[in-house]
Amino acid sequence: PAWSQSDMVSNPVRDNLVDAANSYIFVFDSSKVSAREVPDQANAMAQRAGGKLRFVYQSALRGFSATMSRQAAEQLASRNPNIAYFEPNNVVWQIGRGPGANKKPSKPGNGGGGGDETEPGQVVPVGIKRVGGPVTVDSSYRAWVIDTGIDSDHPDLNVGQGANFVLKGKSTTEDSNGHGTHVAGTIAAIDNAIGVVGVAAGATVIPVFVLDRSGSGTVDGVIAGVDYVAANAAPGECANLSLSASGHIESLHTAILNTADTGIKFAIAAGNDGLDMTVVENGLLINNVEPADVEHTNVFTVSAIDSTDTFATFSNYGMPPVDTVAPGVSILSTKKGGGVTRPSREPPWQLRMFAAF
Repeated sequence: PAWSQSDMVSNPVRDNLVDAANSYIFVFDSSKVSAREVPDQANAMAQRAGGKLRFVYQSALRGFSATMSRQAAEQLASRNPNIAYFEPNNVVWQIGRGPGANKKPSKPGNGGGGGDETEPGQVVPVGIKRVGGPVTVDSSYRAWVIDTGIDSDHPDLNVGQGANFVLKGKSTTEDSNGHGTHVAGTIAAIDNAIGVVGVAAGATVIPVFVLDRSGSGTVDGVIAGVDYVAANAAPGECANLSLSASGHIESLHTAILNTADTGIKFAIAAGNDGLDMTVVENGLLINNVEPADVEHTNVFTVSAIDSTDTFATFSNYGMPPVDTVAPGVSILSTKKGGGVTRPSREPPWQLRMFAAF
C-alpha cells in the first residue's frame, strides 16, 4: 500500500500488517517435543533458518513464531520431523471500538470530561440486568481480558497483574486504546457509588495485552496471550476474546481448544461483519472467523441483540458456532482514564462471563 509521510513515522496498523506478512507460526508434534524442550528447539530452529524468534508456546500448544521468508519457513518445516505444521501469521482486530476511545480525559481518574472533579454516580446498565446480573463476588474471582490492556488506575475496577504480548512499544498492560477497559467494566465493575456495575461485580480483571493502541495485533501474539492464560488461570475461570481474524487459523483454534480442555472457559465475540457463519460451498465453510468458530463445551460464542431483544444487523450469526445472544448495542461501561462511555457497537460476549461465576 501507499503510506503517507505521516504514516511512516508511527502507524501500528501498518506495522502489524508488515509483521504478519513476514512471519510464520510453527506447531510441534507434542508426542515428539516436551514443553520443557520447546524454548531450546524453537531458538535453534529459528536461528538455523536465518529467522528471528517472536513467541514461544509451551502450555496451550507447543510451538513458536518467527520472522523469516516463506521459502525459509517451508524448508524449516520440511526438514524437521518435530514440526507438525506451520502456517502464516495474520492480523487480528478488536471488535466494537467506541468513538473517541483514544481521547484523554481532562482530569484522569476523575470522570474523563468537562472538568468534573468526581466520578459519575453509579448506574446498573440495562444489559447487565438482562443477563441476570449483577452478582457481587470477591476479588479472588478472576477474569482474563485478552485485549488492549486495562486502565489499572480506574477507580471502578479491581485490576490484577497481567502480561504484555505486543512486541513493539512499551512493555505495559496499561490500556492505550480504551477497548479493554470497556470490556473489563462490563465483566466486573465494582458495585459501589460510582460508574457502572459489572456482571460479576468486584472480580479481579487480568489484562492480557495483545492489541496495541490501534486495536490491532498479530495472531501469534494472541496465541501467546492464550498460552499465558493456559499457564496461569485456574479451571473454572474465564477468558474474554473480543477480537477476530479472517479465515481458519489452526494454531489459534487449537490453542483455545486445548486450554478449554483444562476447564478454563472462553467468552468469544461472534464478530461484527453481519456474516452467516454456517454457509457452506463445495463442502467448506466460507465465512470462517477466528476465534468465533471454535466449538467446545467451555467456549461460548455470542451474537448481539439490542435493548429490545432485536438482533443486531451488524452481528455475525449461525448455530453452530454461535451459542447464544446477549446485549451488545450501545453498552455503557468503564472508560480509559476514568468515568464511563457508551460505544455504539460494543460486542456482548463479555456478558457471558456471568456463566463463569
